[in-house]
Amino acid sequence: MASTTRQDAGSARDRRRTTAAIKESLRELVVQLSLLNHQICDHVDMKDVDLYCVDLLNRHGPMSPSVLARRAGLHPATMTGILDRLQRGGWAVRQRDPDAVDRRAVTVYPLRDRNAELYELYSGMSTSMDGICADFSDGELQTLADFLRRTIDAGQHATEQLAND
Repeated sequence: MASTTRQDAGSARDRRRTTAAIKESLRELVVQLSLLNHQICDHVDMKDVDLYCVDLLNRHGPMSPSVLARRAGLHPATMTGILDRLQRGGWAVRQRDPDAVDRRAVTVYPLRDRNAELYELYSGMSTSMDGICADFSDGELQTLADFLRRTIDAGQHATEQLAND
């Protein structure tokens, strides 16, 4: 009986250590991806926040500046400068919405002409990720994908909570 209790305590301790290691690894991943994004931004003469906005536009399609600001977690007034830079750089364009009640309304459209530059700059990481994924079974990959989706959801929830404080 005492042996089972020690095993349970050891198992719980191992689980806490593994969970702590996962959290630490995620923090390090965020840092490494931020550094990669920063290097990519340097190569295409873009600010980090501009890259995030380009990514949002490419993934979610055209949207109003206020929706883009909300999705990027930015103040709407900040978006004007970002959109000016993206338009000058050939990453996005603002167009008036002829169907809008407010004639000043604009929609931001991604321009995909320069995306090949980004794909090339991310190709090293993408190739490395393909190699890493090849080491896992389909079931393990599904577990990892589920873990990452749930981690993203937790991050969004935490962000929303802090934004509403």
